[in-house]
Amino acid sequence: MARKTVDNAILIAKLRQPFVIGAKHHKKETTNPGKCKKHENNVIIKNERNTTMTEKEKAFSGMLYDPSSLSSELMKCKELCAEYNKLMPSQVDERHELMKKILGKTGEKFWIEQNFWCDYGSNIEIGENFYANHNLVILDGAKVTFGDNCFIAPNCGFYTAGHPINYEIRNSGLEYALPITVGNNVWIGGSVCVMPGVTIGDNVVIGGGSVVTKDIPSGVVAAGNPCKVIRIISDLDKDKYKV
Repeated sequence: MARKTVDNAILIAKLRQPFVIGAKHHKKETTNPGKCKKHENNVIIKNERNTTMTEKEKAFSGMLYDPSSLSSELMKCKELCAEYNKLMPSQVDERHELMKKILGKTGEKFWIEQNFWCDYGSNIEIGENFYANHNLVILDGAKVTFGDNCFIAPNCGFYTAGHPINYEIRNSGLEYALPITVGNNVWIGGSVCVMPGVTIGDNVVIGGGSVVTKDIPSGVVAAGNPCKVIRIISDLDKDKYKV
């Protein structure tokens, strides 16, 4: 039993070494991490500069972290989201004020339809004239930033959270989070999934049903699974619709 406990401690120490996973690729840090220090029954993980990091700091650094230590923050946010979703649609002022309490930063003009769910809320920033239709889900273990004039269609998800491909690491309960950034004047079609670490540029349209796994440049229409650029948006698009 003692031998098994030591083996488990060694495994967890190895799994929790800094490990950065990007939307396009992943690689282990080439610099040597600080030595792990055992404290009572826990393993204290230190970064390359040999300073102790909290689980939240690891999450914001793109490292593997243990989300169970953030459960109280998670539960507080879930309860606020549940409260928001129970408000009557006509309770405009109450919905607006409660959403400002949930999110980390908002513009003055925004509207988010019910239902809405996120993990922490404090990591989400939305610009002016933001609109999200029903059933928006944002898993904000890392920052999720939207620019001005963003329109989000129903059933969209923005997922900063990811789980290691290796099952041993995944089963240990560790995960990672990579920031998502959406520029200005972006329209996201229905049932779009935006994956960890993705940046979407300005003046972009993402077609419905897309799975966005890599960065999308500004000024394009993109769609598909995986999402790819279809064409550039030009002045000809101004004359496409009758006014």
